[in-house]
Amino acid sequence: MINTLKKLFGFGPSVNYAELVKNGAIVLDVRSKSEYAGGHIKGSVNISVDTLRNNLVKLKDKHKPIITCCASGMRSASAKSILASNGYTQVYNGGGWYSLQNKL
Repeated sequence: MINTLKKLFGFGPSVNYAELVKNGAIVLDVRSKSEYAGGHIKGSVNISVDTLRNNLVKLKDKHKPIITCCASGMRSASAKSILASNGYTQVYNGGGWYSLQNKL
């Protein structure tokens, strides 16, 4: 149970986010459009967590790495769970977008 929670919230073995992006990972910002407009990671894709289930078609390749991010890490954890339950195989919770940006 603890390991499942750690995995869901992005804790555990460290992830080299810069390497993932260098190799073609998608950075998926799941904040609202207005939050995204206030600042975001260059090149990221914005699909709010509330509309993610209805917009999975925009994320065609289920085997391409996806790094989720939001303001604090809570919505990105939810988005990671949604993606994983829909067959996406390489999903990482990047947490807060500003913090993630500094890791890229």
